[in-house]
Amino acid sequence: MKRREMLSRLAAGSYSLIVLADRIPAAAAPPGPTGPIRDRLAATVPSPTAKVSGVPGAGQVAEMELQTDLLVAGGGLAGVCTAIAAARHGARVILVQDRSRLGGNSSSEVKMHVCGSHAQPGWRETGLVEELRIEDAVRNPQRSFEIWDLMLYDKVISEPNITLLLDSTLCSARREGDRIAEVLVRCDKTETVYRIKARFFCDSTGDSRLGLEAGADMREGREARSEFDEPLAVEKADGETLGSSILFTSRVFPEPMPFIPPAWARKVTREHLRYRGVPEWDYGYWWIAWGGNQGIIRNNERIRFELLSIVMGVWDYIKNSGDFPDSRNWAMDWVGMVPGKRGSRRMLGDHILTQNDILRGDIEDAVSIGGWPLDDHPPGGFDRYEIRPNVAVALKDAYNIPLRSLYSRNIANLFMAGRNISCTHVAFTSARVMATCAAAGQAAGTAAALCLAGGLTPRQLFQDKARLEQLQQTLLRDDQTIKNRVNRDPLDLARKARVSASGEEPGAPAAKVLDGHLRDIPRPPDTEVHQWNGRMGAEGAWVELAWAEPQTIRHIQLTFDTGLKRRLMLSGSAAVTKGQIRAPQPETVRDYRILSRAAPDAGWKEVVAVGGNYQRQRRHDFDAVTCSALRIQIDATHGDGLARIYEVRCYA
Repeated sequence: MKRREMLSRLAAGSYSLIVLADRIPAAAAPPGPTGPIRDRLAATVPSPTAKVSGVPGAGQVAEMELQTDLLVAGGGLAGVCTAIAAARHGARVILVQDRSRLGGNSSSEVKMHVCGSHAQPGWRETGLVEELRIEDAVRNPQRSFEIWDLMLYDKVISEPNITLLLDSTLCSARREGDRIAEVLVRCDKTETVYRIKARFFCDSTGDSRLGLEAGADMREGREARSEFDEPLAVEKADGETLGSSILFTSRVFPEPMPFIPPAWARKVTREHLRYRGVPEWDYGYWWIAWGGNQGIIRNNERIRFELLSIVMGVWDYIKNSGDFPDSRNWAMDWVGMVPGKRGSRRMLGDHILTQNDILRGDIEDAVSIGGWPLDDHPPGGFDRYEIRPNVAVALKDAYNIPLRSLYSRNIANLFMAGRNISCTHVAFTSARVMATCAAAGQAAGTAAALCLAGGLTPRQLFQDKARLEQLQQTLLRDDQTIKNRVNRDPLDLARKARVSASGEEPGAPAAKVLDGHLRDIPRPPDTEVHQWNGRMGAEGAWVELAWAEPQTIRHIQLTFDTGLKRRLMLSGSAAVTKGQIRAPQPETVRDYRILSRAAPDAGWKEVVAVGGNYQRQRRHDFDAVTCSALRIQIDATHGDGLARIYEVRCYA
């Protein structure tokens, strides 16, 4: 049955209910305490009196109609950050995830650690992905992927503007002209089909499932070198891509632990591992990859089987070959059953990001950064054991990703974020990693909110240079790193202030909190410092903003140091997490107060007091104060002897 026919039959069904989160009758709430989160959950549950009907192709299901501003398909890190960014800027968001856990390849279903621009020392992504990393480091010192899943769930459902649909698969889309009008989402767990209307949509599915259903322009495979003049591209175009991987974890026991492989395990020899090192066996292995030349989507079941057979064979070799006697007391305690995909379909936007864009490093409509190497893998994966499992070309610097690569060129209201953005295969080998995808998701979600507010399409947002500047400045205000862009927000009253401090360390004067930069910038062999450092004394340290004329202020925003020079990511590998701090970062300000003074000869009045902070960016709203000066009084850090602040912003 065609999707259009299915939609038309749904329209004629005997039950249709439009449910909005702010219109839930009291009777719909479940027993027990009620609240906004319970109300939003109730909004997606069919009424007990709903008439269940037969839907062609779906059997006996309840039908529900939902409306929203932005529908985000895909709950990996890109989709999560898209949804949170849009919601925090006032958009109503429905986030649809086809599994029971958020996080995609970073979830406990796959357990891949979150790589990104930290491959360039000092260029770790900021913004939402940094908020998630820091939250995880503090809440999850035990390095549990299940706790990471729970933290992501908490972040999403705690946003008042997000409705989350888990275990729900987007199965159809209907277009009106060049716009998506509505989609069908099916949840077999609740026997419900949702018809969801939205003004904008974002495909963060990785496989471009929404784009496929809507008829978005897309491509698969590897481009020929001549098409974009990319030195790293293959000579002749093909449909191949990077293979998928299945990971495993193991742990040590007090006594020897035997391993008997299943009959279908691959027989792995020393020759198979010639270019595949086994330095540890607590977490392995990214190079167990397969299927990039097999049709990564349609052959997922075959790929799963082959990957499991390779995992079993590799572990059999580690345990039983005699080459690794130290493994005798180790045993597997988890094996993934969801292949972690790398490559898939990529949608086409108004700009296709290329290797040359990455090497240039900047672009007009920059909205996020990347920095992972150009890291290509042979499509045959483990079957090509006679060659190295990857070729990684290191970059000299981070690079910018453009807005035009984050929206469809032929669907006017469709964004994309994640590993399906508009790029060539060569550019994809860098832009595909999860932290880079998450930062692009924050950009897409913010852009969607601005399009909603301004009545614009994504293309019009790019074409209106004043609105494009507004987008970039909004992202900077939200702590997103955009290379070569600085704070020029005309509403930021701090930019007109004079700055002084209790003390200043060499190269890190108080004036740095107003220089527009949100981070130190690596400029080998040195680092360009953009933060104030003040020595902590018996009474702490302080930085002060003063104005020639009194200012009325209701909002203050602070950006602290969270140790961006270090890697910080959840991993099952002890080697990968070595040197990380699974706790609040020592450089971060812990306890602080914000004080205001009405006139130069007046006393200080406390406006805000915070204890136990560990996050990088903090925002404070309060009753308006008219003041000639503000002081940020630092009372404690998480161990560092210096008080550190990157930026202070003030708004009326």
